[in-house]
Amino acid sequence: MNKKTDKVHLVYSAKSPEELAKRYDEWAKEYEGDLLPENYTGPEPAADVLGKYVSKDASILDAGAGTGLVGEILHRRGYRNIEAMDLSAGMLEEARKKNVYTGFHQGILGEPLELTTDRFDAIISVGTFTLGHAPSRGFDELIRITKPGGYIVFTIRPDYYENSDFKDQQAALEAEGKWRLVETGEPFLNLPEAEPDIYLQVWAYQVC
Repeated sequence: MNKKTDKVHLVYSAKSPEELAKRYDEWAKEYEGDLLPENYTGPEPAADVLGKYVSKDASILDAGAGTGLVGEILHRRGYRNIEAMDLSAGMLEEARKKNVYTGFHQGILGEPLELTTDRFDAIISVGTFTLGHAPSRGFDELIRITKPGGYIVFTIRPDYYENSDFKDQQAALEAEGKWRLVETGEPFLNLPEAEPDIYLQVWAYQVC
């Protein structure tokens, strides 16, 4: 395991949101330099799926924005009304330097968000709903702040989906009429060089 992979496992082992934020604050300035050479692939497939359903003039929240890699991709594709949210002030500061976001919010998925109901046309979240990060209860607030008919696009590891409460929670929200599944993408390697056994999958739901 190299030092870059060590940092990935360090944040995944955080025991609380506060500890996770601190570790991301410490990693923020080196984050992209560590992950991009490892061929980090997560943002592109998620942006591809969002692009199928969400118009260029839509208001979008990048939930778990990190240093702004997803926002940068969406901006290149013509989206101009993107706001960033992350639990780490240090990561948001790096995202601010991209000059692709129109607003910034510090918040923790799984806890109440200081954002108004029905605010966004769409939400995208890459690498955030995973072990030691955002719990499945974080979907409730994302649904609340998304307009009816809007979309929530996110990634999750297929093995984590099957072996955690995400499978039941996603199904329960659909059974309750909160959202409906519109697409589940094929699994793909997230860090093919550093973690050749770890896959991600893109999910897309429409809020009811």
